[in-house]
Amino acid sequence: MLYYIFEHFLKDIPGSGLFNYLSFRSGMAFITALLFSITIGKKIILKLKGLQIGESVRDLQLAGQKEKEGTPTMGGIIIILGTLIPVLFFADLSNVYVQLLILTVIWMGLIGFIDDYIKVFLKNKEGLKGKFKIIGQVGLGLVVGLVMLLSPQITIKTEDHSPQAQELKLGERFNPAEKSLKTTMPFFKNNEIDYGKFFPNSPAITWTLFIIFVILVITAVSNAANLTDGIDGLAAGTSAIIVIALAILAWISGNILIADYLNIMYIPKIGEVSVFISAFGGALVGFLWYNAFPAQVFMGDTGSLTIGAVIAVVAIFIRKEWLLPVLAGIFVMENLSVIIQKFWFKYTRKRYGTGRRVFLMAPYHHHFQKKGWHENKIVVRFWIVGIILAAISIISLKIR
Repeated sequence: MLYYIFEHFLKDIPGSGLFNYLSFRSGMAFITALLFSITIGKKIILKLKGLQIGESVRDLQLAGQKEKEGTPTMGGIIIILGTLIPVLFFADLSNVYVQLLILTVIWMGLIGFIDDYIKVFLKNKEGLKGKFKIIGQVGLGLVVGLVMLLSPQITIKTEDHSPQAQELKLGERFNPAEKSLKTTMPFFKNNEIDYGKFFPNSPAITWTLFIIFVILVITAVSNAANLTDGIDGLAAGTSAIIVIALAILAWISGNILIADYLNIMYIPKIGEVSVFISAFGGALVGFLWYNAFPAQVFMGDTGSLTIGAVIAVVAIFIRKEWLLPVLAGIFVMENLSVIIQKFWFKYTRKRYGTGRRVFLMAPYHHHFQKKGWHENKIVVRFWIVGIILAAISIISLKIR
């Protein structure tokens, strides 16, 4: 909104030129989201308490678990509002990437809200049936995949390696923008693969497989973020680290000079995503103000499903989805711990008659709680691992 006003009506006012800079608008989006989340968060928490929207905690025999009983949930509303309002002010709303990210937040936020509503108000601990969550995630993936394939705004530019191009100035060595299914593949030659080359004579098959892949990524990351939301500050803090790394990658991919210098894929219009991600990161940090131990509010599925979906969609947009196993390694570890635990328990029960466990409890963070670690110790160490993984993800751009 402010971007549009200053761009079209107040462009002659001194200082209005700042709105042309992504760095300025991204910084303002982050600060606004952070302050808004802290300010409005307190009011939302009080409202949730007034409505008696408290968490019903299952008895898992974990230290400090009973003290969490009655803590307000559905706090993901803070993250959603803290993201959307700065985006409306500082982002270019005509940008197709921003439009799809707004849709992602509203879409998955609504699914998570319905799930929390069923749990809290209808007293059904199962919440929204899993098949309906999957349908929602599949629907979002279908929309994102189709728009990426069909929108003329979604293109890439690849570097021209011909001798003639090497004589051009920095930033002028790219081929014209083109529709492409190329993506970044870390540690491969040139760090790129092209999905379109798998079935070059069958574009319908290629498109179908690409959309299925988008659906799988969104579903997997969304559910993994949901599993990570198990102790105070873990999901919000870990996600903030991932989001900040994605903001850096989006800004790099959208800057033609830096993309040329680093010899990576240049994606026109993708830089605007950094404004959205900055707002999202600010909202997460603002939410963490109240979610850090001892938590005054939980995000619920309203927040966790939204967080995972946004991370997945952004990674797909900036063609870095294959970095997610590293960048979102905490999510992967949490998800795998549940899969491994269930598989091994069923296998050993069938073979030996008694089910055995690999971890004391899954997801993985509960394993450390069972070992007697305090929540703060677990969360901070997971954050440190997350920072290391984020650094490795960014460094991988130059490892070929």
